[in-house]
Amino acid sequence: MDIIERFLTYVSYHTTSDEESPTCPSTARQKLLGKHLADELNDIGLDDAWMDDNGYVWAHLPANDGTDDMIGLVSHMDTSPSAKGDGVKPRIVYYEGGDIELGNGVITREKDFPNLKNYIGQDLIVTDGTTLLGADDKAGVAEIVTAVDYLLTHPEIKHKGIAICFTPDEEIGRGTDRFDAATFGAKAGYTVDGGALGELEYENFNAAAAKVTVKGVNIHPGSAKDKMKNAALMAADFIASMPAAETPAHTEGYEGFYHLCEMKGDENEAVLKYIIRDHDMERFTARKAFMEELTRHMNAKYGDCFTLETKDSYYNMKGIIDRHLYLIEDAKRAFKSAGVTPVTVPIRGGTDGAMLSYQGIPCPNLSTGGENFHGVHEFVSVQSMEKMVQVLVELVRG
Repeated sequence: MDIIERFLTYVSYHTTSDEESPTCPSTARQKLLGKHLADELNDIGLDDAWMDDNGYVWAHLPANDGTDDMIGLVSHMDTSPSAKGDGVKPRIVYYEGGDIELGNGVITREKDFPNLKNYIGQDLIVTDGTTLLGADDKAGVAEIVTAVDYLLTHPEIKHKGIAICFTPDEEIGRGTDRFDAATFGAKAGYTVDGGALGELEYENFNAAAAKVTVKGVNIHPGSAKDKMKNAALMAADFIASMPAAETPAHTEGYEGFYHLCEMKGDENEAVLKYIIRDHDMERFTARKAFMEELTRHMNAKYGDCFTLETKDSYYNMKGIIDRHLYLIEDAKRAFKSAGVTPVTVPIRGGTDGAMLSYQGIPCPNLSTGGENFHGVHEFVSVQSMEKMVQVLVELVRG
């Protein structure tokens, strides 16, 4: 089975996670892909592939280079709840430039996505415009499985041991909540969960989730003067008081942001859900403090109608990886050996690797070849996926 067939099989599984669910995995459907992967890993020749009760898939390829060295490779199976994830209908297009008509009236326009220019002459797997694709992170899963399959069918290649874990619920920040370091076995590793080919990442956002609840007082509009407190309008005032230029659409590189990702409500109650991001811990702390101060201001203005709840999600892994820079140098060598120019960039997001780094397993992030994640314009380059298989093989060579 080649990487294209693998990837197209994986994206046929509906694995959207659900942040409102208290279970692990948050959606039982993730286990369907997990079982498939465990079976596939056993079928290609691994002896210990299995899925635990929490939906984590584990496997190991022993070293054949005469050492006990082991490196970890991690990708996640779930897809983002930011876009529809069931009924994915992928197709492969040979990209010659210009716009791509996905279907259903949706067009990926070159002027809106200038990164398309980097893929002229390549085969792109795209959606039909109604769902995300799932390259985040099923491309990473496919690359790991294909690299291991290649090593098993080429025993003449000497390599380190490989510890494999495919996690659930990464997209909702819970991918390593029940990660078992003893079962994994590797003391360091890489997540294969990045974007454009060649990206090597070991700086990520500090991240928090914020929930603003607004309690209103409703009364018939005909007699509402000086009595009604419209929760929806008060929530709109809160939104308007946030820094307008500090949103994802206005920031790049190391610039942090506030992102309003959900809003609902009526006169009685309104709920706003934000995520807070910044690479710098001091600025991250200041962002949370700003929302606390704005909540106090709104309560003074409207009379104790606002409640703010914040919860830290993950932290910048740079402080950990800086003590293990051999991982970065090894990754750079692997990219170059595969004919890829490595580019060290900050992640404008987070990965399981950030969590694992703080759990004692330093774990920078490698590219997958996919772009435009979490939406219907997501795509992945076939050539980039094939090249990443080469990179992973080079990374574990003895």
